[in-house]
Amino acid sequence: MKISILGSTGSIGRQAVEVIQKMPDFFEIVSIAGGSNVELLREQIKLLNPKNVSVKSEQDAIKLQKEFPKINVLFGDKGLVDIASDKTNERILVSVSGKAGLKPTLAAIDNHIDVALANKETLVMAGDIVMSRAKKEGVKILPVDSEHGAIHQCLSNRNEVEKLIITASGGPFRNKSIDEMKNATVEETLHHPRWNMGKKITIDSATLMNKGLEVIEAHHLFDMPYEKIQVVVHPQSIVHSAVEYVDGSVIAQLGFPSMHIPIQYTLTYPHRFEGIETRSFDFIKAGRLDFDAPDLEKFPCLKLAFEAGKKGGTLPVVMNAANEEAVFAFLDKKISLWQIFEITKNMMENHDNILSPSLEQIFDIDRITRESVKKLTKI
Repeated sequence: MKISILGSTGSIGRQAVEVIQKMPDFFEIVSIAGGSNVELLREQIKLLNPKNVSVKSEQDAIKLQKEFPKINVLFGDKGLVDIASDKTNERILVSVSGKAGLKPTLAAIDNHIDVALANKETLVMAGDIVMSRAKKEGVKILPVDSEHGAIHQCLSNRNEVEKLIITASGGPFRNKSIDEMKNATVEETLHHPRWNMGKKITIDSATLMNKGLEVIEAHHLFDMPYEKIQVVVHPQSIVHSAVEYVDGSVIAQLGFPSMHIPIQYTLTYPHRFEGIETRSFDFIKAGRLDFDAPDLEKFPCLKLAFEAGKKGGTLPVVMNAANEEAVFAFLDKKISLWQIFEITKNMMENHDNILSPSLEQIFDIDRITRESVKKLTKI
C-alpha cells in the first residue's frame, strides 16, 4: 500500500513509522511531513526514502533540499496540501496537530484518497463539511484514535445502536480534589498514568477536554446523535470503547494500552496482520476492570464539549480554538489549569453562533478566537 504521513515526527507519526518498519513488504512511503523537528525528519528521510518531504518553514526546506537534492522538499500549509493531493497515494495518515489537518484532509478527499485520521480538530471544526464531502466522493475516513477505532470495529448496523460508549482513563486527577486540580503544576498535569502522548493532548486528557473532542468526532464519524454517546471513566484503559445495541447486547474492543495496534489496523484496514505489539491478551493478568461516571464538576470541559456539539455551527470551532490557545498559555505557565475551562467558557458565551458556516467563516472565527485568547493570556 502506498501511503504518506502528515506529522511523521509527532507521537502518532513516530509510532506509525515503527509499524511500517515492521511490515516493509506491505507499505511503500510516498511522502512525509514533519513540521519543525528537522533533525528527526532528516533521520526519517534516510530511513524511508520518500519522494516528497514537507517542513514548516521555507528556511528549513531550503536547507533540506540542498542536503537531499533528489527529494522534492515542500513547506508550510501548501506543502501539506500538495502531499495530500498526490494521487500516487492510496491512503494518507493525517496526524498533524491543530487546524493544520483540515485543509490536507479535504485535499485528500477531493483526490479520492482514503484518510487515516488522527487529527481531532478536523472533525471538531468542520465535521459536517468533511463527512458530507467524503460521502460524496466515496472516500473512507478511518479513525486512528483507539476509542474511535474500537467503535469502528464493534459497529455493524447503526440503525440498531442504542448508544456508543467512549472510555476515558480519567487522567492524573481522577482521584484528586477540585482544589488540587486548580493548583496543579504543568509537570503534574503532564504526568499521564496510562498513555505517552504529546503535551497538548496530555493536558486535554487531564481536563477531559480530549474526551469531549472525541464525542464530537464520534458524532460525525458514526452519524450518531449526542444523546446516544456516553463517556465512561475506565482507569485501566483496557476497554477502548464499546457499542450497546437495542437488544441490550454490548460489544467492546479490548487490548493493552498501545497506539501501535490502532495505528496498524487503520493503515492495513480491512486486513489484520501480526504487528509490533502483537501478543495474547491475558484476562487473568488484567485482573479487574473498573468503570465510573465522569465528575462534571471537576471536569467541566467535557460538559462544554457536549454543549458545543449539540448546538453545532461555529460553536465547536470557538471551543476548540479557545481551549488550544489556553492550553498553550498553561504550558507557558501564564495561566492555571482551571483557567483553561474559564477562558473557553467565556469565549463560547460571547460568540454569535453561525449554524451553517462556510470554510472561510470557520477559519476566520478560528483566527479571531485565537487572537482574543492570546490577548487575554498575554503577560
